[in-house]
Amino acid sequence: MVGKYGDVWMNVRFWLAGLLLVLPTVVMAQGKIAVVNLEQAILQTDVAQQRMEEFESNEDFASDKAQFDALREELDQLVKDFQRDQAAMSEEGQVAARQKMASKQSDLEYVAKKLQTLQTQNAQRVMQELAPQAQEVLRGIIETDQIGLLLQQQAVIHADLGYNITAKVSDKMNQMGAE
Repeated sequence: MVGKYGDVWMNVRFWLAGLLLVLPTVVMAQGKIAVVNLEQAILQTDVAQQRMEEFESNEDFASDKAQFDALREELDQLVKDFQRDQAAMSEEGQVAARQKMASKQSDLEYVAKKLQTLQTQNAQRVMQELAPQAQEVLRGIIETDQIGLLLQQQAVIHADLGYNITAKVSDKMNQMGAE
C-alpha cells in the first residue's frame, strides 16, 4: 500500500514541477504588468507645466498670492511683537493682541483656501485638456510594451520602479508636443 501512494505522490510532484515550468510561460503570454499615475504623468509634461506657470502669472492669481504673502508677513510680525512684549502687556492688551492674531490667521486661511481652490481648478482644466493625448500615448505604450494589466499607481500597495510607466507616458507626451 505504501508503494501505491508513493507512486501517486511521485506523479503529483512530477505534474507540479511541470506546471511550475509552464506557468511562467503562460503568464508571459498574457503580457506584462505595469502601474501608472496618469495625473502625475500629465502634470509633469512640458505643456502642463507651461499652463500652470501661465495661470500663476495671471493678474488675478498674482494679486491673491501677493495678498497671501502680505498677510503671512503681517501675522509673523504680530506673533514676534506679541512674544517680545507679552510680559509687559496688560491682560486686556494680551487679549486684544491674541484676537488680532486670530483675525489675521483667519484672513490668511481664507486666502490660502482660495488660492488652493484656484490651483486645483486650473490643474483640472489642464488634465481635461491633455487627457485625450495621454490616453493615446497610453494605448501606444500598452501595445508596444505588450502590457496585459495596467493598474493605477494609487490602487497598488507595492510595485518596484521597473513596473511604473508614469515617466514614460510624460516623455512620450512631451515628444508629441514638440512635433
